[in-house]
Amino acid sequence: MTTNQPPSTSPALPDAAARTVPQAGGGTPRGRAPRGAARSALIAAAHQLVRKQGYAATTVDQICAAAGVTKGAFFHHFASKEALAVAAAEGWTDRARPLFELPPYTRLDDPLDRLLGHIDFRLSMLEGPTEDYTCFVGTMVQEAYATSDAIREACAASLNAYCEALVPDIEAAFARHGAPDGISAIGLARHVQAVLQGSFILAKSANDPAIARESVTHLKRYVAMLFAPRGAP
Repeated sequence: MTTNQPPSTSPALPDAAARTVPQAGGGTPRGRAPRGAARSALIAAAHQLVRKQGYAATTVDQICAAAGVTKGAFFHHFASKEALAVAAAEGWTDRARPLFELPPYTRLDDPLDRLLGHIDFRLSMLEGPTEDYTCFVGTMVQEAYATSDAIREACAASLNAYCEALVPDIEAAFARHGAPDGISAIGLARHVQAVLQGSFILAKSANDPAIARESVTHLKRYVAMLFAPRGAP
């Protein structure tokens, strides 16, 4: 969707909008997930716990407790922790999609403004505890890539889905502003993903999101420079 009056720059986005992320867990105040919601609650609990403490350190018992679901209900829906991990990777893509499709920047006319607005949006999310802004599939694949092909492939699909969602705006920006030499739309999308994932690792190492914000700020500057008119200062 577009508007008829393109702004010259990507807008600042309110912090409240940036942090509109579905809550993890799924239990009721009494601690038990509603009937019919156990599978979704287990996936949401996996998202919460793996982002906080890693895949290997997260147990089925912990996931059940966080979800308000019995262990019998867990094994009714999933044959193993690995099976839940694969489903949770697929669910991560579904969870993220509306988060990136609804903000105001998606309705800007200029595709470059939309791309820069998306980076602004990602920047504004880098606040609070690391488990609130880091990536579930990025966290999990670092641990499980060599031990589970199923998890690795599910994480790869989710990471690639994010890149592919950026491609239409990047291609449209190329069409409007000119394609930088030697750069493909999917290649630039993967670079955005790589910077984001790397910034999460740096933030974890420093226990401080400021270092991630610095990296994403450099990313925005790089993308803007790619589309700057030739010979511009």
